[in-house]
Amino acid sequence: MNPRQIIHKPIITEKSTIEREMYNIVSFAVDPRANKVEIKSAVETLFDVKVLEVRTSRVRGKTRRMGKHSGRRPDWKKARVQLREGDSIEFFEGV
Repeated sequence: MNPRQIIHKPIITEKSTIEREMYNIVSFAVDPRANKVEIKSAVETLFDVKVLEVRTSRVRGKTRRMGKHSGRRPDWKKARVQLREGDSIEFFEGV
């Protein structure tokens, strides 16, 4: 799998920002079929950093309603990647 197909987007929330600042952990939405080894190599090649640990979890999609019609958001996979001390990935450069 191509590294750009594995990593979909960064997850930028209050919790992920605190983890990035305190523990050097970055969160990504990744392809549900990707395993930890593939995620590690994709992050290392795309961002030129050293990954120490990868933790993954599957997130179930929420049920949403529009009037009397109900639908479901898709399930997705989240990866929390711990980087080596001194390495960083900046999503908001210049902000």
